[in-house]
Amino acid sequence: MTDDKKHGSALLAGLALLTSQLSINVGAAVAKHLFPLIGVEGVTAYRVGISAVLMMLVFRPWRTPLTWKQGCNVAIYGSVIGLMNLLIYRSFSLIPLGIAVAIEVAGPLTVAVLSSRRPRDFAAVCLAVVGLYFLLPIHGGVGQLDPVGVMYAAGAAVCWALYIVYGKRVSAMHGGQSVAWGMLAASMFIVPIGAWYAGATLLTPTYLLIGLVIAVMSSALPYTLEMVSMRTLSSRTFSMFSSGAPALSALAGMVVLGEHLTLTQWLAISSIVLASALTSLR
Repeated sequence: MTDDKKHGSALLAGLALLTSQLSINVGAAVAKHLFPLIGVEGVTAYRVGISAVLMMLVFRPWRTPLTWKQGCNVAIYGSVIGLMNLLIYRSFSLIPLGIAVAIEVAGPLTVAVLSSRRPRDFAAVCLAVVGLYFLLPIHGGVGQLDPVGVMYAAGAAVCWALYIVYGKRVSAMHGGQSVAWGMLAASMFIVPIGAWYAGATLLTPTYLLIGLVIAVMSSALPYTLEMVSMRTLSSRTFSMFSSGAPALSALAGMVVLGEHLTLTQWLAISSIVLASALTSLR
């Protein structure tokens, strides 16, 4: 492949990832409106379950049987997706979107740092630590964040790191089929949890329609775009593009939900975004 084609492919992959981030964050803001009505578990069941149905119908992955190794990777990939969704939604229910995602982005930042040994990565780690210090509920100036919400976001960070690692492994398969199998695996344990908590309320037509919007914006579209980008971008570069997620989430929370952050919190989020971006500078 020529340099021009490589550059064009990388640009398209970057645009795909940016679009996925925008879609995810707006979808998350919409999802938070449903939390008081059907619970976090019910909304997660909508997001994962409806996405799985849509993607299975569109990509029909059963036409390409999986090998044993591919099946194991897809099962782990899907399980990580399901758990990551549940944990971050639980976090959203307790703390602002932007702060939750700023903590969650520590996952891809860790992947980026571990895949490189450059001096600037040490500076990136320092910036991330400073940002997290001013966000975590360990001193008096953080706006009284719920520590449980912070812990859920930290758990989602671990899942995001695993998502990148196993997503890269399954991206060698056909992108859409990989995500379809992964969403099916995720739905097999997330949907029963949602049904257990929300019950027959999940079948309310109005809620189902909103759930469809959430599923498309938060999972079906962005995960497909991310899988496409993973086939071109390295794990480190993918993590860098993900670095803007906290800022986008904070903006979505402010515009859609009216979640206004303090100046200190905005500066802390900016520090984490800069830390993530530094890890991929050449």
